[in-house]
Amino acid sequence: MVTVKPIRSEEDYDAALTRLSEIFQAEVGTPEGDERDILVDLIECYEDRHYPIGPPSDPIASIEFEMDQRGLTHQDLIPYIGGLAEVTAVMARQEDITMSMARALHKHLGIDAETLLQEPLVGRGAAAVRGD
Repeated sequence: MVTVKPIRSEEDYDAALTRLSEIFQAEVGTPEGDERDILVDLIECYEDRHYPIGPPSDPIASIEFEMDQRGLTHQDLIPYIGGLAEVTAVMARQEDITMSMARALHKHLGIDAETLLQEPLVGRGAAAVRGD
């Protein structure tokens, strides 16, 4: 029988991480495998509550993150941003993200629209989005 308790403190969290590392390779369908699955869910819930990660505050960082997660290249952004030269310029912060680019990136890649509309943290200092 699996005995798992709620994670209510940092000590509980540390103990859960330690136990998870001990049983991480457990077979699916075994008592330890079930315990692992429950611990993963509990740890994830605790981390979401106590260590929230907000969306990136920079549009280019947000695009780069999504590219990394999906294994995309600059070439893959052409349908949303424009030609390869324009993609390169936007990603290098030499050109601003236009409203149509922001809409396409949000619609097709699910990037947070509010993040795309922010001014880049590094770059030209111009507004991050200009109308088309």
